[in-house]
Amino acid sequence: MHALSRPVLSVLAFAAAAIALGACGERRIVAGERPVESAQTAEEVRTVPDRVEKSEEEWRKTLTPQQYHVLREKGTERAYSGKYWDTKTPGVYRCAGCGHELFRSDMKFDSHCGWPSFDREAAGAGIVKSPDDSLGMMRTEVTCPRCGGHLGHLFDDGPTDTGMRYCINSASIDLVPEPSPPK
Repeated sequence: MHALSRPVLSVLAFAAAAIALGACGERRIVAGERPVESAQTAEEVRTVPDRVEKSEEEWRKTLTPQQYHVLREKGTERAYSGKYWDTKTPGVYRCAGCGHELFRSDMKFDSHCGWPSFDREAAGAGIVKSPDDSLGMMRTEVTCPRCGGHLGHLFDDGPTDTGMRYCINSASIDLVPEPSPPK
């Protein structure tokens, strides 16, 4: 066996990343295809209270390395590696960067892609949706309206009546479990 050169390893790493992202439903850009349109207006984005502004040094101090990579550097965790991809615990999912409510557990479904998936956002969440054509694929990036943290991507191939699939990195969210009912 020969040792692979650095350029060959780089190409292989890029190809592996593209394949992994494909598991979450990204598609190559097709003429005339557009990302999922945002249902929110610029006014709605401006009305999200308590905008969180921190320096990169402050973010590094408050987030784990994985959270920083995902939320601040638009990274992606490996499929089936995040703590919430298969969680069924009732509760509220909040931004791991600022605590803003994003999703509720009754919005979560198993999309078989290895990341937590939701069919809609929580009322008033105001998640920001932006076109993302990185890696030669047309996607819709979703970010937190309070801190600008990268959450994941939105696709229009969901199985519920909304037709939406928010494919979210576990590192970008925290689950706050609902209290158990009294016995």
